[in-house]
Amino acid sequence: MIEATTIVLYPAPGIGHIVSMVELAKHLLLLKNQQHFSITILLTTGLLDHPSIESYIHRISTSHPSISFLRFPAVAVAAGGGITQSYAATAFQFIKSNAVNVESALRQISTVKALIIDLFCTSAIDAAAALRIPVYYFFTSGAGMLSLYSYFPELHRKTTASFKDMKGVEIVAPGNAALSAPLMPEPILDRDDPAYREMLYFCENLPKAKGILVNTFRELEPVAVKAVEEGACFPGTQRPPPVYYIGPYIAEPQQSDEATRDSKECLSWLDKQPSRSVVYLCFGSRGTFSVTQLKEIAKGLEKSGHRFLWVVKRPMEEHQEMKQVRDPAKWEFELDSVLPRGFMERTKERGLVVRSWAPQVEVLSHESVGGFVTHCGWNSVLEGVVAGVPMIAWPLYAEQHVNRNVMVEEMRVAVAVEQREGDGFVSGEEVEQRVKELMEESERGRERRKRSLKLKNMAQAALGESGSSTKELANLVQTWNGTESITD
Repeated sequence: MIEATTIVLYPAPGIGHIVSMVELAKHLLLLKNQQHFSITILLTTGLLDHPSIESYIHRISTSHPSISFLRFPAVAVAAGGGITQSYAATAFQFIKSNAVNVESALRQISTVKALIIDLFCTSAIDAAAALRIPVYYFFTSGAGMLSLYSYFPELHRKTTASFKDMKGVEIVAPGNAALSAPLMPEPILDRDDPAYREMLYFCENLPKAKGILVNTFRELEPVAVKAVEEGACFPGTQRPPPVYYIGPYIAEPQQSDEATRDSKECLSWLDKQPSRSVVYLCFGSRGTFSVTQLKEIAKGLEKSGHRFLWVVKRPMEEHQEMKQVRDPAKWEFELDSVLPRGFMERTKERGLVVRSWAPQVEVLSHESVGGFVTHCGWNSVLEGVVAGVPMIAWPLYAEQHVNRNVMVEEMRVAVAVEQREGDGFVSGEEVEQRVKELMEESERGRERRKRSLKLKNMAQAALGESGSSTKELANLVQTWNGTESITD
């Protein structure tokens, strides 16, 4: 038995979700005057596993002894029983298969104050209910996505067709800009996909939680925050759960002695570049493109004339719909084989191309970086905001089109690339123009740079000792301790 008052965290598989949960754990432990407790983080085995996760866990366990990890036994990833289903459906089925492991883990841990789960881990609520453990959601996306997903059951009732088939139809959810129906988050695009029913189940359970923690801060998304607080996204719910805006939580920089040769090369190269002169391109831990698209990006970068640091992942097959690399064994490839002939030689004085990975937090905070081309994953968005770097929004999958709208229209820290309808292709000319717009003295570029620096300061203030996010997290902990909440 683990003898301690414990907060249990249960992230979805994948390094992005795990990092967000770990950052939550660290902030909980740093709160002043909090009742002493330890934190246990539950981890699945069998989906999106990668050696980088193990090294990350080791680093956190060493530096934060009050955070422990409980790794579940391996569970096979189901193939779908002979039917074709989306990757999301397979992932949700995998997580659901771990419900028995969740119950077993909770029974091992003495005096659990709360179970905090990722939205995709909703299958854990039955085990928690049986043990009378209060359940909270940690929403690792922003308030805009929380509002959309909370409203999704209502959209389900109002529509009969799949969003993917609703060409020319715009979906409007409280706190969000209108979004073309086929650009809705992938797990809810197709009513015939088992993932759709799972997402409906997840979202129907959101208002039943004891509370919802969101990795954003009030000042970053005021429109969505207002929609959530007014209950507009919870139609038919008499008492929506309390929502705590506690971010922005981003990954901590790696220690210099742990940095890989490639990461040291990136930072060393940046050290030699002028202030705010480099545009950094990275599309998340799994985002990828076809060779044709990679060559268009290269053409646009070369013609733009600007310095660049570009992270390139193994390309997908031509006309392949999935814009993600999932199998780590397939990450290796030769850069020369996927880029235009002579490109790296022609641009070697002002550009650096690296395979697969760069130390993003350190890169974005570097003095020489002046712009960020991103896939709009929420972790990357927050990292850009915290660093005060203006962005070019290029969404690929999941909820990234929703995030793009928030970045461009509400945060006003990004310009968006024009993507071809259907496959999202972006021309080299478009890449060239957006890079120039952001990096040169255009009116929109100046506005984005000014706004980015303002939000950087607001993010720092939110996490300060008397900041809005710190107060909201303290209020949550005080509800666990049965004391009064902090007020302004």
